[in-house]
Amino acid sequence: MSDARRARLRLEISREAARLFWDQGLAATSGDQIAEAVGLSTRTIWRHFRSKESCAEPIVMQGVVTLMTVLRSWPRQLSLEEHLAAELAGLGREKPPVDLADEMLAMKMIRLADSEPALRTAWLMACDQTEQELCAIVGDRLGRPREDLEVRLHAAAAASVIRVLDEYIGTALLVGADLGELRDVPTLALRYGRAIRQATGGAVGDPVA
Repeated sequence: MSDARRARLRLEISREAARLFWDQGLAATSGDQIAEAVGLSTRTIWRHFRSKESCAEPIVMQGVVTLMTVLRSWPRQLSLEEHLAAELAGLGREKPPVDLADEMLAMKMIRLADSEPALRTAWLMACDQTEQELCAIVGDRLGRPREDLEVRLHAAAAASVIRVLDEYIGTALLVGADLGELRDVPTLALRYGRAIRQATGGAVGDPVA
């Protein structure tokens, strides 16, 4: 099986597992039920995942894919706020990297992770991957290697901003709260950009030569 096919199958399994976890709870969901929902054998599920809880990992990662896709394309001549505003607005006209249904499932798993430590692990793994990618992005902006201590500190701070804001916005959406200004794309971009600037002491956010 190719890596691409394996990744697609893992995501398909993860979607069904996430739906079951949300609808009936983690404890009430078995590997056999996940397998039946996907139309595979239970043995196949365990070939791709080490436990039923780990089945949530691919869909949880979908919760940060869109933002990280945007950050990877950040032009050096633009501020973070300018780039986020332009790219997030563009997602309304073009097909986004992640389907809305997957984004909502990811939010549900992140919310469920508040009461399920095993699912919290999946979310924190996604956040760790985000931090690793941010090391490359921040290193490029600062002209330093990704292993540089200052780069790593700024990347960790930016990743924490993304984690907290994603949790906040996701929870608000799922409980039907009025997000107000966060529904406005420029304002949402400004919220993320300013928070990352503040968390990194102003080191990340400006255009660079």
